[in-house]
Amino acid sequence: MTVTKMSWRPTYRSSKFRNVYGKVANREHCFEGIPITKNVHDNHFCAVNAKFLAIVTESAGGGTFVVIPVTQFGRIDPHYPKVCGHQGNVLDIKWNPFHDNIIASCSEDASVRIWEIPDGGLRRNLTESVLELYGHSRRVGLIEWHPTTSGILFSAGYDYKILIWNLEIGEPVKMIDCHTDVILCMSFNTEGSLLATSCKDKKLRVIEPRSGNVLQQEANFKNHKVSRVVFLGNMKRLLTTGVSRWNTRQIALWDQEDLSMSIIEEEIDGLSGLLFPFYDADTHMLYLAGKGDGNIRYYEITLEKPYLQYLMEFRSPAPQKGLGVMPKHGLDVGACEVFRFYKLVTLKGLIEPISMIVPRRSETYQEDIYPMTPGTEPALSADEWLSGINRGPVLMSLKEGYNRPNKLVFKAPVKEKKGGVVNGIDLLENVPPRTENELLRMFFRQQEELRRLKDELTQRDIKIRQLELELNNIRISPNINNNNNSSSNGSSI
Repeated sequence: MTVTKMSWRPTYRSSKFRNVYGKVANREHCFEGIPITKNVHDNHFCAVNAKFLAIVTESAGGGTFVVIPVTQFGRIDPHYPKVCGHQGNVLDIKWNPFHDNIIASCSEDASVRIWEIPDGGLRRNLTESVLELYGHSRRVGLIEWHPTTSGILFSAGYDYKILIWNLEIGEPVKMIDCHTDVILCMSFNTEGSLLATSCKDKKLRVIEPRSGNVLQQEANFKNHKVSRVVFLGNMKRLLTTGVSRWNTRQIALWDQEDLSMSIIEEEIDGLSGLLFPFYDADTHMLYLAGKGDGNIRYYEITLEKPYLQYLMEFRSPAPQKGLGVMPKHGLDVGACEVFRFYKLVTLKGLIEPISMIVPRRSETYQEDIYPMTPGTEPALSADEWLSGINRGPVLMSLKEGYNRPNKLVFKAPVKEKKGGVVNGIDLLENVPPRTENELLRMFFRQQEELRRLKDELTQRDIKIRQLELELNNIRISPNINNNNNSSSNGSSI
């Protein structure tokens, strides 16, 4: 293992990205007046695609988020329509990579929901989701769409389980139950055949998601406590962010086939905010953004030493709560934009686009910085992937194909709301409460359920008595009729 100290003077390399710079959008191209959530959960609370920007908002009861067309800049009306179906705070939101109008959300109410946003955005509050997915016994903190397959969604809950949902049937089809604490992060390799996770138990895992088998697990975590992980495209490498034994922020590079020891570890600084990694597989650039920081550092990653080459740093005085990332097909290729962040500034209620630009004099299409990139068409169906087939993403050219309309239609299954059973285990089985608040919530829920059952029993008792009376009336009436008939016959004689 090699431990190095960061050099803030980048050495000269013949890299086309050494002069990349960050450009903040003009004020008229920002989004203002958004009541960004004050939740302290370590997520971005923001999701972006080529059509819409979604932000989790502060709300008095339940959980809400707003969905705004990306071209609708300026100040947002305080009464702007919201997506407000969750009973608890929304903890994560993610757009479907193959359908720009479909977004998934997860919440403290232990549910995952799928929403369909109409073209042009919302005109009234959206309360009815396309799908409600119940399977976790505690709150759900993370969701991720499969990168190459349509209709497959992963969710990670505070019950330490990862569920794989097949949205074509609206049911969980697999449960990954190898973690011993809360799952902090999930990341897929390019074709989605491997899943890397970081966990509060301080272990890094590489998992085969369909079988649930742990292929690699880091055991030596004394020098680097992992908090976030990201696959580095097809390099067969992982990058993690975390803290060192001296509580300095640190990044580490790993071989995905051998997690016994890191390839390299690099100290960043002594700040305490969580470091979020963002990797661009097309340019091999890594962006590091700290929660509560105002800056974004970026590096170039290579397979040869020094592995991590520091390029530059974007600086801003405003601290970021989270960052959304625009997919490649939504970038401005005419301006040589290679990455775009949407920065959440909570105190100002501001969403600020930040474009990472490669300076070029020529106005023609720059093929060297825009290789073929994963597009908006799935490579596999859900059934194909579940049967064991792996396939890389369907690539597209940003020169001609990025405006191509997507013909994929999302169809939700018609199903009853119920829990699921996976691997013979009831996913809604109660787990012991871990805090006093959870105990109280569980107690009141049970009291409510007991009252409901008592009322139901009372109603059924009343119904039974009514039926018994009706039955007695039916039995008595033939006897009366018979007696009347016999007396009438006797009088006639």
